[in-house]
Amino acid sequence: MSAFEAVIGLEVHAQLLSASKLFCGCSTRFGAEPNTHVCPVCLALPGSLPVPNRVAVELATRAALALGCQVHARSIFARKNYFYPDLPKGYQISQYEQPLSEHGRLEIDVDGAPRTVGIRRLHMEEDAAKNLHGAAGGTRTLVDFNRGGVPLMEIVSEPDLRRSAEAEEYLKRLREIVMAVGANDGNLEEGSFRCDANVSIRPVGSSVLGTRTELKNINSFRFVRKAIDYEIARQQAVVSAGGTIVQETRTWSEVQGKTLPMRSKEDAMDYRYFPDPDLPPIEIDPAEIEALRRALPELPVAKRARWQGELGLTAADASVLSAHPAVAELLERTVAALTALPGKLEPAKAGKRAANFIQAEVLRHVRLEGLSASIPISAAGLGELLSLIENGEISGKIAKEVVADMIATGREPREIIGQRGLSQVSDASLIEQAARAVIRDNPGNVTAYRSGKQALLGWFVGQVMKATSGRANPQLVNELLRKLLSEEA
Repeated sequence: MSAFEAVIGLEVHAQLLSASKLFCGCSTRFGAEPNTHVCPVCLALPGSLPVPNRVAVELATRAALALGCQVHARSIFARKNYFYPDLPKGYQISQYEQPLSEHGRLEIDVDGAPRTVGIRRLHMEEDAAKNLHGAAGGTRTLVDFNRGGVPLMEIVSEPDLRRSAEAEEYLKRLREIVMAVGANDGNLEEGSFRCDANVSIRPVGSSVLGTRTELKNINSFRFVRKAIDYEIARQQAVVSAGGTIVQETRTWSEVQGKTLPMRSKEDAMDYRYFPDPDLPPIEIDPAEIEALRRALPELPVAKRARWQGELGLTAADASVLSAHPAVAELLERTVAALTALPGKLEPAKAGKRAANFIQAEVLRHVRLEGLSASIPISAAGLGELLSLIENGEISGKIAKEVVADMIATGREPREIIGQRGLSQVSDASLIEQAARAVIRDNPGNVTAYRSGKQALLGWFVGQVMKATSGRANPQLVNELLRKLLSEEA
């Protein structure tokens, strides 16, 4: 075992889902031509003044409440002063001494070990512009100001994490929550949900924090885990060899499989924070905070617990199906449709049936992009299809053919079944005829079955299903084969 333990804290920058920027009316839409979503305010032209975006404040407040944070009725925007090409004002508008919210928490579970991770603060700030290094194949750096001024919430955890697996789980659960309340779209590819990781090591049993390194702007759960693991190993190797960890900012190189230094941070940056004189304090009526709290949707952790209790889902099934709001809604609506159709199923049976079928046959056709989702089948149609299996009108095998047709054509299940002649055969005489033919043509396997190799029953069932093109009622096939195979030769 290592003589050291890691101490990890995460800073997540999540873009708020407002249509316009934090202090001006410019669009936040991703992917526009460079420098087309700009105006005097976000370009910091002389004489321009910022105006706070009310929707962004409400979205950040919803996220803070969902994370159990204390939302302050009064918060202040501050100027964070530093100089970089992507910051036209020479400062970033953020929050410092009086943030929007503090003292939250997030529950995670890794390998059956539940833990509570503290959230130090959730505050608002504007994003910087984007530097394009080596533009046009040269050595120049160009700046795209479309992103400058986009509203962000920065969510800062306490240094409560000890392993990269915990950091990955924390990020997944955090992303689920901010998506569930509609505050962020969780789009990792577009960088609207990205994180910095602060990593240090210390001797096991020590309470003193070691010198940390900051891993910047990682936008993949897998990369976060790999970067943290590498950084922990690197720091342990340095200290074990008698060296000293230098406080610095590093980045993850997937190509090289290691973290690389970006810049030194030997001394803490003096950002010279002070309240922005152009912006009044943000004041939220406590009654409005309570109204936003009451309006929160059911959060993923509560949804998973309810599904496990009411629908009989496993923890793994519930985790997969609650990861995106649109997929969770598909399950809920499918179960509702299935329990409302003739021959009503109990919720637990309907839930398990729907969960298994969605994961096995539907999810691979679902296209997710942030909060938006393309689901090529309706919950009503899916519920009807599952009820046909339950009522014995089609087999599970035929259902797979039908759902593929539904996804490809958009047709209803009964239309497909009728047109293609896929109804299940439940005529005992026809099934018995097929079963006797299989028994007659395979005397060796019959003898082996009667000698005690009972597992061969499954082989016989498969042969009868093949002979009936998968349309025979499987339960009836099993019953008839057991009867026929038990008869004396």
